[in-house]
Amino acid sequence: MTDNVVHLFKDPPADTDDRAPAPDAPAADPLPLEAAEVRPVPVWRRSGRAVGRAARDERTRAAGRAVVRHGSYVVGGTRIVARRAWDGRTAARYERMIRAAEAAGNLEAAAEWEERGRQYRAARHQRRMDLLTSPEPLVKNAAYATGGTLAGLLLLGVALAVATKEPGDVVTPLMAVVEFIELMIVIVSVVWGPAVAVAPWLALCGLWAVGRHQQAAPQWALPAQQRGSDAGAPITPSVVVTALRDLGIAPLRKAIKEMGDVGAAMLSPIKIAGCGVEVDVTLPSGVSTQEVQGRRRKLAENLARHEHEVFITIPTAARTVRLWIADSGALDEPIGPSPLVLDAELRADYKKGKAPWGQDLRGDAAALSLYQRHMLVTGLSNQGKTAAVRALALWLALDPTVEFRIADLKGAGDWAMFDGIATVLIQGPTDDHVIQATEMVESGVTEMERRLTAPPGTAFPPLIVLVDEAQVAFMCPAVDEEKRPYGGSKATSRYFMAARKIHNQGRAVNVLLWQGTQDPTDQNLPKLVREGAHTRASLALGTESQARMALGDKAVDGGAAPHLLRQGLDKGTLVVASDGIDIPAGQASITVRTHYIDTEAAAEVGARARALRDGVTTLRVIDTDEPTDPLTDIAHVIGTAPRVLTQDVLQRLATTNPKAYGSWTHADLKRVLEGTGAQPYKSDGRMVVGRDRIARALANRTNDGSASAAQ
Repeated sequence: MTDNVVHLFKDPPADTDDRAPAPDAPAADPLPLEAAEVRPVPVWRRSGRAVGRAARDERTRAAGRAVVRHGSYVVGGTRIVARRAWDGRTAARYERMIRAAEAAGNLEAAAEWEERGRQYRAARHQRRMDLLTSPEPLVKNAAYATGGTLAGLLLLGVALAVATKEPGDVVTPLMAVVEFIELMIVIVSVVWGPAVAVAPWLALCGLWAVGRHQQAAPQWALPAQQRGSDAGAPITPSVVVTALRDLGIAPLRKAIKEMGDVGAAMLSPIKIAGCGVEVDVTLPSGVSTQEVQGRRRKLAENLARHEHEVFITIPTAARTVRLWIADSGALDEPIGPSPLVLDAELRADYKKGKAPWGQDLRGDAAALSLYQRHMLVTGLSNQGKTAAVRALALWLALDPTVEFRIADLKGAGDWAMFDGIATVLIQGPTDDHVIQATEMVESGVTEMERRLTAPPGTAFPPLIVLVDEAQVAFMCPAVDEEKRPYGGSKATSRYFMAARKIHNQGRAVNVLLWQGTQDPTDQNLPKLVREGAHTRASLALGTESQARMALGDKAVDGGAAPHLLRQGLDKGTLVVASDGIDIPAGQASITVRTHYIDTEAAAEVGARARALRDGVTTLRVIDTDEPTDPLTDIAHVIGTAPRVLTQDVLQRLATTNPKAYGSWTHADLKRVLEGTGAQPYKSDGRMVVGRDRIARALANRTNDGSASAAQ
């Protein structure tokens, strides 16, 4: 059987003319398929097509990019290592910094780098001079060391020979050293070959690692997730103008296009500010600062930053926004431990000192004055509120003149280190604990009123009434015997009214109220109470309305944005509005990254604070209708102090057991102590109760009871 070959193309006859047919000539009929000839495709064409398909395949491209990328890593790593070596051996680094400073117009920085370069050259010259003179002392020292070593070995051998009575042992230590040297030579001779063979590959791997870390490869050769990424790029005027132009604000975009300098005149000089840079932008007419503030996320993305790495504030100049742009990833780095933990000799000064709270975004220390300032710290749950307030209280505890009365309405032990520091410590979340906390705040009101009626010019030690988780107190449904609620925001609320009274008049006599609360609302943080605080700080919040509750309208309108902090990631970062902290001119708030003091470190600081105090006895509130033993209770509230004012004894008794001692007067105290030998007496013109007298009264009572029992 013969195969029929179908030819798709018919070879023209040899005498066929290549000229085109006449225009009016009839077209030739196409050849039938059977008459056509099939020409085989050349091998080179088939190979080319296969190569083209393989080259266009994504797997081939990925493999090619990988080869180029890793090769570039080695080449780039070599270049980087060589440049580092060159910078380390020469003054090229200083020359480069001088040129950059001069280009920026910073002549002061240029002069500083020039001086550093001069010092480097002088030190290098001295090292080279030392090398010229070093061989002689080196040879001498080597000779002395060798002779000393041989003499030592021989003396050891003599001692060994005397001990063993073998004269040959004189050279035993020397021969042991010789054998050790021989063993080292054998080991080196065995290891040297493989080490020489492996060393170049190890060096190659090291260069590759350096290049990979620095991404020293073309952008198109990098992995897809890294390709085209400009995260962390330096902030330049053109970058800032481009980011503003692409914000989507039509008048701003049009104004930038029409400017002769393409928007450069809008910018102030870009200044280094801590772990970032700062620049003022004067907006053109028709563009409001609020429009730019409302596009913070888009602006941050245009600047190749995350939203939390760009802060927009409003300075005093009209139509101006101040941009602070962090170095990429800088705000995710820890700021280090608190000075309270590092400096065991640190002391506090309530009136003149400032608490080391943390660092601002520039990286400068952020310190807060607590002198005669009520405080409110708020935020979402588990953002570091208690730790932030506790850090301030721990610093102030190092001033022994400051008295603390603390109510922790969470009761998780976060304030346990203040046992022996605070005169009152309430810990627990129940309604009973809220009742005790309310009575504690009311006792602060009583003390404030006593001080207000004192003679003019009387100096009063500071009293800090601190309530953590204050929202529990405001939301408490309990009522007293007169049907007055403990919680709430009405004039009948006992906690609300006590807080308002301290806010109104306590500052003048150093009676201050500190409150920590979470997730603020009008119900759990009434307007009148939150606006009575001089220092207001907020961690991450959920909404702008909550930010206004926490910091006030003025701070939020000025750029404060705790609602833009990242929940769970920006723990311990607060936005602070207070005249007790240094805030840059033209701003209404400052962002502070606080030092974190864990419970163990806080306990150590608390122990130092207790050592500075004269035997403070922490009162734990009890709830009984009648005093079990007034004399014992009086001894308890006096603690280890040699004498206590009768007024303070009454106040502490009322705080310890309000139901039993809340209505006591000086006459009641005198009546109980009458005939015990511990009656109040005058000291420096004021009535006091002595610790030793109370102790003797208790001892005499015990002895009398024992004698009666014996009879």
